[in-house]
Amino acid sequence: MAQSNQDVKDKTTAYLSVSDWHSYVILLRNNPQFGRLWLAGVISHIGNWFNYIGIFVLLTKLTGSGHAISWFLIAKFIPTTIFGPAAGVIADRFSRKTIMIASDLSRAIIVLGFLLIRKPEHVWAVYVLALLQETIWTFYDPARRASVPNLCSREELNLASALGGATWSVMLAVGAALGGFVTAYLGWHAAIVIDSLTFLASAWMLTGLKLPIAAAEEEESVKKEPTWRDYTGLADLVEGSKYVAANRDVAALLLVKSGWALSGGILVMLTIFGEQVFVEQGRGGGSGVLYSIRGIGAAIGPILAWRLLGETKKAMYRAIGLSFFVASGAYIMFSQATGFVSAAPFVLIGHLGGSVQWIFSTNLLQKRVPDQFRGRVFAAEMALLTLVLSLSTYFTGAALDHGLDPRLVLLRLATMFLLPGTLWMVYVMVQYKKLSEK
Repeated sequence: MAQSNQDVKDKTTAYLSVSDWHSYVILLRNNPQFGRLWLAGVISHIGNWFNYIGIFVLLTKLTGSGHAISWFLIAKFIPTTIFGPAAGVIADRFSRKTIMIASDLSRAIIVLGFLLIRKPEHVWAVYVLALLQETIWTFYDPARRASVPNLCSREELNLASALGGATWSVMLAVGAALGGFVTAYLGWHAAIVIDSLTFLASAWMLTGLKLPIAAAEEEESVKKEPTWRDYTGLADLVEGSKYVAANRDVAALLLVKSGWALSGGILVMLTIFGEQVFVEQGRGGGSGVLYSIRGIGAAIGPILAWRLLGETKKAMYRAIGLSFFVASGAYIMFSQATGFVSAAPFVLIGHLGGSVQWIFSTNLLQKRVPDQFRGRVFAAEMALLTLVLSLSTYFTGAALDHGLDPRLVLLRLATMFLLPGTLWMVYVMVQYKKLSEK
């Protein structure tokens, strides 16, 4: 049962704090099953960034086109928009552990297909392989995120969220830097092989995971005879949609990441500035440097916000709104930078803000949403996020290929952060004047 894994830890988690690094050691020591899930994510994340940097360099060499990079990112985003709702249903109905292992093994094979791409006329295969890889990730991610509350007590969730976000960020910093180094000195092929091996290592780690099943989920599976609507997932999808519609707080949190995605074309611009604006085109290390700095900022952001603003629900809502304004100001300044040295502080600060809204909205949803709806809510969140991100990425690439100055494109994207930031602050003031300090 889910609670049996949590009750024994109540006394040891009461004093845990996200601003104290000893708390993370205690979390991993006292909760080895979460530690196993976390370590599998560490291994997988670092490989993902080897893949990104390797493909960025490959596309720059074969096409030199900003639109080519945009289409690669769109191919990574679109599957979640299409398959996200179904992935959420599956994550709530079937073994989440099995879903994660099968996803890792499948991706270990698929990414090796990038090694066959050698000529500009083969670029279409990059997009096909990216589509396949990300389709599988679409089923993996809600299963992983929905599993965290099954392994952690409520007192541990802030720590687990902070550690997960910091891990993603540090692996971005390390993976992008190492990916840039490996790609520059050993070639992009080496980065792809390493990515495949990390998926195999992650799957091996997950085989030993003991993932509890929530009590409500067990009771439901015993007393309810499935119908054809259950097997198609339609009933679950309708039920999940009704739950979100009936819970305004959940619906608002679900939209936070999509607000950031309005300016998601910035991810294209990091590659363009790193591979074309700041350095000689196609050398292979520039985008790795900027993505690495992005990771450092993202690692620091949530912990800094928790320390400065507090760990209460009210503080996290306030921090989400402020994060949009921080990101906007930082990237407005980045658009005027003349090189890596002057750009680095603004990339770091920009993603201090970006990671806060990501980690805090995830944390609040994990606490707010019951287990039986959690997979569907996270899948719906990612589906909407990737739809908006795809559109932002497409128009960014189109603007670049029509000759717009990269600095002007980036300036416009940075300004767009102000819209969701303002809307969120208004929402909090109107809806949460009396938000309790819990």
